[in-house]
Amino acid sequence: MSTERAVPSRARRARGFLLGVLALPALVAGCRQDMQDQPRYDADQASAFFADGRGNRPRVPGTVVHGSFSDNRAYHEGKENGQPVAVPPVELSAEVLARGRERYDIYCSPCHDRTGAGNGMIVQRGLRRPSSFHSQRLREAPAGYFFDVITNGFGIMLSYRAQVPVDDRWAIISYIRALQLSQNATIGDVPEGQRAALGQGAALGQGAALGQGAAGH
Repeated sequence: MSTERAVPSRARRARGFLLGVLALPALVAGCRQDMQDQPRYDADQASAFFADGRGNRPRVPGTVVHGSFSDNRAYHEGKENGQPVAVPPVELSAEVLARGRERYDIYCSPCHDRTGAGNGMIVQRGLRRPSSFHSQRLREAPAGYFFDVITNGFGIMLSYRAQVPVDDRWAIISYIRALQLSQNATIGDVPEGQRAALGQGAALGQGAALGQGAAGH
């Protein structure tokens, strides 16, 4: 009799152990707290903990992004001794101008058009026209002025700080200078050794135009 009673007792204990093992994951899952459920403040949420009543905390003065610190204020701010720098503080090259043209065509030409005259596509659709880069004021403006406008915006133009990194801002400004020169250059701006070739090119162009006119007649 004792043996017969012991078998069901052992079976019950085994079943109880098995049920406990099966229930353990459910208990553990019930005690888990995922990151999305952790105590936190949502953006712009009020807070009774901080004296100013805001959950958003202001940036600590002097904070910089890790790995981005540089004391080259002319490069990062476009200013030196509080004044806009006169020329871009980068080495000018064909690669810089090519990059500047690419970024200009993407971010600037919709308003300023590809020549810098200020008649871009969205202007043609009704947006207020920006100043021409070829105006006397902007041709004489220091490079740091353009850097500040790209960084912080001006008038109805929004800031492009997030879209255009510092390197690309200077590349765009270098390309704007090239656009300004292309629309306001004189023969005196051409290196003396290249003026003859320029004259030959102009003569060939005029000859081709005359030939086409004669063919048309």
